[in-house]
Amino acid sequence: MQMNGQTDIQQIEEIDISKTPKGEVGYYWLKLISDGFGSPINVPVMVARGIGDGPILGVTAAVHGNELNGVSVIQRLFNEIDTKELRGTIVGIPVANIPAFIRKKRRFNDGVDLNHIMPGKEDGNVSQVYAYRFVERVIKHFDFLLDLHTASTGRINSYYIRADMDQPIVKKMALLQNADIIVHNPPSDGTLRGAADDLNIPAITLEVGNPNIYQRRLIRSGVEGVHNVLCHLDMVDDVPVEIDKDTVLCGSSKWVYTDTGGLLTVNVELRQILKKGEKIAELRNVFGTKIKEYYAPEDGIVIGKSISPVNQTGGRILHLGILKK
Repeated sequence: MQMNGQTDIQQIEEIDISKTPKGEVGYYWLKLISDGFGSPINVPVMVARGIGDGPILGVTAAVHGNELNGVSVIQRLFNEIDTKELRGTIVGIPVANIPAFIRKKRRFNDGVDLNHIMPGKEDGNVSQVYAYRFVERVIKHFDFLLDLHTASTGRINSYYIRADMDQPIVKKMALLQNADIIVHNPPSDGTLRGAADDLNIPAITLEVGNPNIYQRRLIRSGVEGVHNVLCHLDMVDDVPVEIDKDTVLCGSSKWVYTDTGGLLTVNVELRQILKKGEKIAELRNVFGTKIKEYYAPEDGIVIGKSISPVNQTGGRILHLGILKK
């Protein structure tokens, strides 16, 4: 399908793979809700349909509107894919949360985190209906799901995966990402990954770096991870990209928080291995006087950390991965 401009793109009410001819790539606007003028709020949909039969792999990004690396991962994936050599279909949703994306914000326009309310509610408020229709009209059509995220504003992340490592196919999808860290994390209620799991769709969450920015190296890693999954699912005749990297496996993870407000300096680096009791941060008041030091509560690895100095009580210091024993 030739795409000369946004006016050439067909608007649809639900994904229908058969609308895209075999061996071609289709671009669509999927209507989910309407704004106050009654104008449709459309989600962009990219469909690469192979010549041969095979599974449907869904790749979603920007469930939080300021998480942009995944947008570029999907764009590059579709630029590189050869549908003549593809078996099955890839469906890319480069921006899932349109109202948040337009505002360059994490949350939906009613202040709700979409990744806390999945699968939504058919007759709920605006964010609940949006989430419900996204699951019904998009996610239900997938056989597998890769959901791309980044850190939140004021924080930075390593390249890490959240996955239920007790599920063999999910474990394999996670290991194929060649990530820095994998956290064993059974699907949580309210997440898109959890909604997919409830539909028996194997899914992992990829945390691809930092918000509001394109990071070339991490984007390339994300594309390679998707490619590796395509190889494993026998959707392409190729071999996975192997990287000489020792991925760290964590049995769980936890956030470490401040217990009072002040100006925070985090003294550790991403992927740094910590021992229990090791100093991780210090807090100063506005006059520069040190008022508190913070220490690792147990052994682990730094998955992510705060880079925003201004922290109120309960502010996040770092995300600690608990090493699998």
